[in-house]
Amino acid sequence: MAENCTHNCATCSSNCKSKDLRVKLRDGSCVKKVIAVVSGKGGVGKSLVTSLLAANVAKMGKHTAVLDADITGPSIPTSFGVAEEKALGDKTGAIYPVETKSGIQLMSMNFLLEHETDPVLWRGPVIAGAVKQFWTDVVWKDVDFMFVDMPPGTGDVPLTVFQSLPVDGIIVVSSPQQLVRVIVEKAVKMANDMKVPIIGLIENMSYVKCPDCGKIMMIYGESNIDGIAKDYHLPVLARIPISEEISRAVDEGEIESLEADFLQPALDKIKDL
Repeated sequence: MAENCTHNCATCSSNCKSKDLRVKLRDGSCVKKVIAVVSGKGGVGKSLVTSLLAANVAKMGKHTAVLDADITGPSIPTSFGVAEEKALGDKTGAIYPVETKSGIQLMSMNFLLEHETDPVLWRGPVIAGAVKQFWTDVVWKDVDFMFVDMPPGTGDVPLTVFQSLPVDGIIVVSSPQQLVRVIVEKAVKMANDMKVPIIGLIENMSYVKCPDCGKIMMIYGESNIDGIAKDYHLPVLARIPISEEISRAVDEGEIESLEADFLQPALDKIKDL
């Protein structure tokens, strides 16, 4: 603690180890483990990975939730087929999450908009505040694993999540292109700087499997994921193919029905938390 500490962390520039900026859950809520799904750039499939992990951890008999922290570009409701649903509240200020067919609890900005295509024209601090409220104001019921679908980059929202939520670990999502290596390394270094454990790496759009002959084709070139994993001593948890079946399941809101054997190493790692 700084010598002249005023106990007002909001106005303090000191790198004080005694600071604890984590915010409390609402009374009656329970979340046991929090896993953030991150990447340094958009378009690599964080929402897909988040949806697949939540759906398959639920199949393991665990109570699962998704906090959609991508306030300006939410896609979680569509993946689960609940894009038309609305989150309900009560006079106490409590907000109740939308539940999917299999009982996964979801909270997304789209559940609060009149129309799902309405844009959210907010600046960073307001967006970060909304993410905090998804944690503090929503009644999360007996959640074993909460997955946080993060927006791209290393700005306001990732900082808010890492500082305000009790994150037990992150999963970093990448794609095979060489350009993504630099972006992934930014996310890894941010997690290390924030002292957040990294569970491992998942590569999306890793390959295409020919439906006729079974040949594996690397249409984006050779993967860089093993090099990143070696440099940072991290496990590669999954390689997700480009698949018509996956695309159709997301578009039709049937992500919970999708078989995802390629995720098994990731699921085993999460189960061991």
